[in-house]
Amino acid sequence: MDCDMYFVQVARLEDPEGAGTAPLLMVGGSASGRGVVTSADYAVREFGVHSGMPMAQALRLCPEATVVPVPREACTRRSREILEILKELSPVVQAASIDEFYLDLTGTERLLDHEPLETTARRIQGAVQERTGVTVSIGGGAVRLVAKLAVERAKPGGVWVVPPGAEGAFLQEHELADIPGIGPSLLAGLAERGLRSVAHVLPVQERWLQRWFGPSRGRWLWERVRGLDSSPVDPKPDRKSISSERTFPRDVPPGEAGDRTLARQLQNLVLEVGQTLRRKGLAARTITVKLRDADFTTRQASRTLSREVESDRAIHRTARDLLGELRDRRPGAVRLLGVGVSSLGGGEGARQLDLLGPDSPEETERDRTLSRTADALRKRFGDDALLPGRLMDPPS
Repeated sequence: MDCDMYFVQVARLEDPEGAGTAPLLMVGGSASGRGVVTSADYAVREFGVHSGMPMAQALRLCPEATVVPVPREACTRRSREILEILKELSPVVQAASIDEFYLDLTGTERLLDHEPLETTARRIQGAVQERTGVTVSIGGGAVRLVAKLAVERAKPGGVWVVPPGAEGAFLQEHELADIPGIGPSLLAGLAERGLRSVAHVLPVQERWLQRWFGPSRGRWLWERVRGLDSSPVDPKPDRKSISSERTFPRDVPPGEAGDRTLARQLQNLVLEVGQTLRRKGLAARTITVKLRDADFTTRQASRTLSREVESDRAIHRTARDLLGELRDRRPGAVRLLGVGVSSLGGGEGARQLDLLGPDSPEETERDRTLSRTADALRKRFGDDALLPGRLMDPPS
């Protein structure tokens, strides 16, 4: 199930007199052309606008469009509401993202009196729209891959069900670029061999795909184009990364003043990422810093530590060094800064069983205690209750 142009829908629902009346609406960035498009309504997309496009370029393509910021809190709240509704209607639900959900209805045939899957899907659509105001599209199939492709056919606001046994014919209607998991490098390798659609790949023997792309990748591709997918709908999938980023209202210039601005924002981002990490009971080994320069060149640097960390101090120390490396390589104007953590594992609970000792060069028990104490204070008294000194407003 996919929420159609979700951010646009929520913006209109939250502001019916403003965004709700705009015939051409884009969400994200700003009307001055900063940032990127998070979502655009279907009318705007006809001008060639798409998600991730620089807002300045989008406004050149569709100058009459209205631009509003992402209603983040409302999007999160409504997504949780949708998830709770789906849990009432399906025994297994996985939130793949804030606006996309997988439902596994296996075993419900008798409970639903053997009604057609399309009938069930229409009922789910109606329940979500009635209780949240959000219009959704639903794709159905015997495996996740087919359902994912079917929902694209269902948009906007429709239902598309691929019956069992029809997966092969359905897949043959797709280009390879449509298949989830087939990225640019694999697409390029396939194109070099004249393979651009599923129909082109199907006659190729598995051994040739394995010879070209490696045993595991070749086998995966052979199964993928046939609609074979054993991945389950997992209500609690492992989280792979946590990140936060900010686009500046004006490019941050090179020099000392710009470095101070970046350092301040880096600390903010580290606090956001660290709090999320600890709230989920996780710790991370890999720290990543991302920069987008004024010319839209995106660069990033990562470092994998000897052990998992969870404290703000440990994350910030590594992120600060990575930011310095990126700035040394190219000290130009910056429009976006981001911080992320990955290689996630268990946090405090798992650490108690660690036989290598309580501390490491990257992080001490004191670091962890201070971060968890700060989290508790902010939860009780608000996000501004306790901040690093560099984030405090200077005295007037």
